[in-house]
Amino acid sequence: MSVEIVVQVKLIPEADQAAALSATLHTVNEAANWVSSVALERGVPREYELRKHTYAQLRSWGLGAQAAQHVIKKVRDAYTALNANVKAGHLGKPGSKRGRKAETKPIVFRPEAAQPYDDRCLSWQYDTQTVSIWTTAGRLKNVRFACSAGALKTLREHRQGESDLIEGDGVFYLYATCKVPEAEQYEPNGFIGVDLGVVNIATTSTGYKAAGRGLNRHRKRQLDLRRKLQRKGTKSAKRLLKKRNRREQRHVANTNHIISKTIVIEAERTSAGISLEELKGIRQRVRLRKPQRVALHSWTFAQLGDFIVYKARRAGVPVVFVDPAYTSQQCSECGHVDKRNRVDQGLFICRNCGVVAHADRNASHNIARKGEAVWTAGRESRVPATP
Repeated sequence: MSVEIVVQVKLIPEADQAAALSATLHTVNEAANWVSSVALERGVPREYELRKHTYAQLRSWGLGAQAAQHVIKKVRDAYTALNANVKAGHLGKPGSKRGRKAETKPIVFRPEAAQPYDDRCLSWQYDTQTVSIWTTAGRLKNVRFACSAGALKTLREHRQGESDLIEGDGVFYLYATCKVPEAEQYEPNGFIGVDLGVVNIATTSTGYKAAGRGLNRHRKRQLDLRRKLQRKGTKSAKRLLKKRNRREQRHVANTNHIISKTIVIEAERTSAGISLEELKGIRQRVRLRKPQRVALHSWTFAQLGDFIVYKARRAGVPVVFVDPAYTSQQCSECGHVDKRNRVDQGLFICRNCGVVAHADRNASHNIARKGEAVWTAGRESRVPATP
């Protein structure tokens, strides 16, 4: 078994190389927009059928054979994702205005959108930290890239499959797929419960508390800035808004990486497993005051959970998911359940035994105990019955 991760490297092209990369992205995405319109006209056929209607034209525009194939596949994959979102109800109820608009208009690709590259049009030279890459102006050689020592080691040992070229704010990046073997899972010595929230993004039963005031102040500043730019409404404001949104996404991902790494390292150090809440429906379960709702809906809890899971799999740390029902109302000392136990956002006072605790810490202990129960039940279910 292996864990599929994506390693990001930053390209450092010369001026002429940067111009060629930018022109290439603009060309392939313009071609993708044309393929998208053809796909919609023909009822979004399968990839092979779509290729018959578009491949020759793409080649006549100067796209290489592999680049043309990747453009067609990119378009078909985008429509597959759109159909999945419509069926899942992510674009509103069946027949909604938003859903009809998405299904009746061709998908549009930004000029800087990602373009996939396989090993026939992209090669890596790890010793010199350069790549050779296809462009519409010809093959570019000795394009330098920068990354951390750990990322370079991962690329050298585990890179497999395609890499995506993307331009963001005038900077070029390659996102390379790597398949890292999973470590052998050990027998856990207890579980670390992880409670997710708004005031504190993650609180563990071992005492770790992530986020808090500093992060929430940063998010509030970003929200205020977005509102100002949205009210202004000019083209430059919209460009700045997109740039700020991308920066905020990077900030969120970086924060989630730090939180998940800290939790997994602690579990590995103590030979413990990790017990996580089932994330499905978290936004519907939590009842918050109006100012907190934006914070809840803007934070990527699913991304944090995914980061914890893949880092744990790489380290051999067992992970279980538990039902979070009543974890904030139940006393972790005596087990008494009462919604009045949760006095406010941060305070828990048991109505039965009188114990006083931080509300998130109390919930994390309940999640840890549920994790042990789930793990034990899973082991017992795998033991063959005695004759």
